[in-house]
Amino acid sequence: MKRIELIATAAFGLESQVAWELKSLGYEDQMVDQGRGVRFHGDLAAIARANLWLRCADRVQLVVGEFPARTFDELYDAVRALPWAELVVRDAALPVDGKSVKSTLSSVPAVQRITKKAIVDALMAKHGVNELPETGARHLIQVAIREDIATITLDTTGDGLHKRGYRDLVAAAPLKETLAAGLVTLARWRPGIPFADPLCGSGTIPIEAAMFGLDIAPGFQRHFDAEAFGFLPAGAWREARAEARDRARRDRDVVILGSDIDPKVIALAERHARRAGVEKHVRFEVAPVTRFAPPGEYGIVVTNPPYGERIGEEREVEQLYAEMGEAFARLPTWSFHVLTAYEPFERFFGKVATKKRKIYNGKLRCDLFQYLGPRRPRAT
Repeated sequence: MKRIELIATAAFGLESQVAWELKSLGYEDQMVDQGRGVRFHGDLAAIARANLWLRCADRVQLVVGEFPARTFDELYDAVRALPWAELVVRDAALPVDGKSVKSTLSSVPAVQRITKKAIVDALMAKHGVNELPETGARHLIQVAIREDIATITLDTTGDGLHKRGYRDLVAAAPLKETLAAGLVTLARWRPGIPFADPLCGSGTIPIEAAMFGLDIAPGFQRHFDAEAFGFLPAGAWREARAEARDRARRDRDVVILGSDIDPKVIALAERHARRAGVEKHVRFEVAPVTRFAPPGEYGIVVTNPPYGERIGEEREVEQLYAEMGEAFARLPTWSFHVLTAYEPFERFFGKVATKKRKIYNGKLRCDLFQYLGPRRPRAT
């Protein structure tokens, strides 16, 4: 089967997790592209498998071409020479997205226009027509120019990979599913270890942990733009979904706890768990963090508490962090992973983190404060 190059884009700070996921899928030929994601090689079936299985990536893009572009003539000629007729159906809708970083061609609208013109001209010449209807399936093209090197990609995902399909209603400041999954994997959690989120909001972190623990493909409930691409083998998506059905382990003994002080968001969390099909494995309760007392030893907490970004909230957030510190101190054998944009978190929590990792929640710079507990004793 034809070998292709793909990019699994990712939020800053999650590139290593995406690389780990790709290796677990068998895609060893890869390279981390810092600030963008992970480049990897595979066959055409990799498009379906990556979209269905990647938990932490934002989207999967097919690399169509890469070349120097210091002038608009260079950009036009190189884009037009790419094999568009092999990738794009005659009536395809062809939106073009663009970006430019540290490059001579700094006008993004102009870069987008030239790229679109080159693609349309190539397709019209190939099909012997004077116009393209663009009434068919969406084929989103991205032109990204960085230091005068243009990378042209075809988006295979469509709506971002964070849209799993289970979260139809959200609470304030929801955490993206992809970031929640990244926090779970960064915590090195595995089934059989107690897991809890005592500030769970609408339940994204516990639900993502349950899907990970049960080996449920995060994209199983949704569709992707590439399902309408004519160049993909007819059975690629059918085989990928059959693999996902076979791998799911819904009978595993996975019990995850989520709690929050707000009854309304707990009701949302329960709804989302049902829609995700993990309601038997996630237990939600209404409770303040001061009453946090999960059962079991050597467990893991992953949580995303409020950041106190609005005026007047800072003092409330500092009090919450102090309460978290007191509650977590009662669990000396547990590990804690706390994502927040509030830089002096450690001062109010009452303890310096074992590790601190920079991660972006959207455009907001955050830190993941990691407090690593003692290792579990080996079973004898």
